[in-house]
Amino acid sequence: MEFTTGKTLRKFIDEDRRNINLPRRLSFGNINNETNHDDSSQLTSARTSCVSPSSSPWTRSPKNTARSPSPPLSYHCLASLHRREGNIYSITATKDFIFTGSSSKRIHAWKNPDCSEIGFVNSTSGDIRAILAYENLLITTHGDHRIRLWDVVSPTTENNFRIKKITTLPKRRRSLINYFPYPKKRKTIHDHHQHKDFISCVAYNDNEKLLYTGSWDQTVKVWKINENKCVDSFIAHEDFINAIVINQEDGCVFTCSCDGTVKIWRRVCKESSHILTTTLKLIQPLSPVNALALLNLSPVCFLYSGSSDGLINCWEKEKISGRYNHVGVLQGHHFAVLCLVTIDDLILSGSEDATIRIWKRDEEDYNFFHSCIQVIDGHHGPVKCLAAAVEINEVNVKCLLVYSASLDQSLKVWRVKVYDDHKVKLDKEKNDDEKLECMDWKVSPVLSPSWVEKKIQGFDL
Repeated sequence: MEFTTGKTLRKFIDEDRRNINLPRRLSFGNINNETNHDDSSQLTSARTSCVSPSSSPWTRSPKNTARSPSPPLSYHCLASLHRREGNIYSITATKDFIFTGSSSKRIHAWKNPDCSEIGFVNSTSGDIRAILAYENLLITTHGDHRIRLWDVVSPTTENNFRIKKITTLPKRRRSLINYFPYPKKRKTIHDHHQHKDFISCVAYNDNEKLLYTGSWDQTVKVWKINENKCVDSFIAHEDFINAIVINQEDGCVFTCSCDGTVKIWRRVCKESSHILTTTLKLIQPLSPVNALALLNLSPVCFLYSGSSDGLINCWEKEKISGRYNHVGVLQGHHFAVLCLVTIDDLILSGSEDATIRIWKRDEEDYNFFHSCIQVIDGHHGPVKCLAAAVEINEVNVKCLLVYSASLDQSLKVWRVKVYDDHKVKLDKEKNDDEKLECMDWKVSPVLSPSWVEKKIQGFDL
């Protein structure tokens, strides 16, 4: 592994993106003042890029300047980057950095939030399908079906950012058969704890210091990272495992799969093994479940799952029994829901229809309900992965940073402002159906021609 730092040059525009002749999409209803969208008005502000055309496949892209249709929320794109080749499979963010994993076999590190590249780690172990950052610990999964742990050293200056590999799970073991006098004939012993297919998702239990990995080999493995060993392995589903999340309060593990099921697992007390407690029921017919997210606002807890039918199913946890009951479905996406993120009382969903929807959980007369308060428009391909963080949290307004990566080979950073409900109380009284209108926004997906061609050919992306 080699960590490389990028070089600073002037920003430039990717010609491939400029040559895509697609009609501009009207994200939402009416816009008060029509403006002429000149090419120069869509360019990013004059800032320097951290990479050169010859050393990096990343280039600056025009930013989307779509405006919010309603007062409760507004957004704009802070940065937009585009890869010349390969797909971005995973994204995670910390206070200072953004990390991405892709088919380039590199872990890219970006400065938060302006997306200037500060370096990357070269890896020869295949695609990086999943990535997770926790404090100074960075967890990545690779095409050799192994997990790597990294120590991220926060820089005191702009030029001394470092990533140091801690360990690889499981470690490679070599036999000593025929080691003498022919060292080249030594054989690699395949660890039975190693996954047999791509590791698609990871989750970390902070209380128990346990790392969970889900794979396309239909198994979940549990790793004790302090001891660098696998403490449990079990077959969880009958098809690819797509997502895994953990309730940090009670240790429950949630998994979802292409077999159309969501399952809840518990760790046996004082043991390492896990048992299946519940298989959550979905609306028939079953559709592959691609994403999971947990919204834990004590004393209430909600679980969300995104499916290939475009629906987001929601379960609420009973306070006494701890059982999860199906309470509804969030409808709005035209195609498959590929990723979900929760932050405070908001749910963000990315879809194959190239949009990001923001949903808000509200309470009225002790009843909970969800409404779509915004649709973020800007990608030209399926939104593969999302991350979000609170930038400013004041009394009347909350400012979020939303990071999105798409199969159109672009990475975007959005600043989203969510205003307190009482600021738009008068508007709601004038229009009681505002929430229904938000649910019925008409958005016509605009996908890049290259993605449509790959979709028709049935490429596995």
